[in-house]
Amino acid sequence: MKKYFWILGVLSVSLIGGVAVAQQYPMLDRIANRVVQKYKSASCEQLWEQRAAKQNQPRSAAEERLIQLLREDPGMRAEFFRRVSAPIVTKMFECGMIP
Repeated sequence: MKKYFWILGVLSVSLIGGVAVAQQYPMLDRIANRVVQKYKSASCEQLWEQRAAKQNQPRSAAEERLIQLLREDPGMRAEFFRRVSAPIVTKMFECGMIP
């Protein structure tokens, strides 16, 4: 019985923590979801083409603003990486972009 209450406690703290982070960085949800969706919906060929094209292109103003926000706020940066890293790395691995 104690184990059941302990599990419920951990789940409730996790849910409350997730809601608190979402409220702390409301813009982060939109951006992270867009990045994840881009990688999930793109084919490997598209990602390879985008990677090749981006090497010689300057960043957009929106990308620069996002990068500046992530540099200024370590908590936001950590939360952004937590949300996008697994889907991006998985897709890159599937496409042979990383060993």
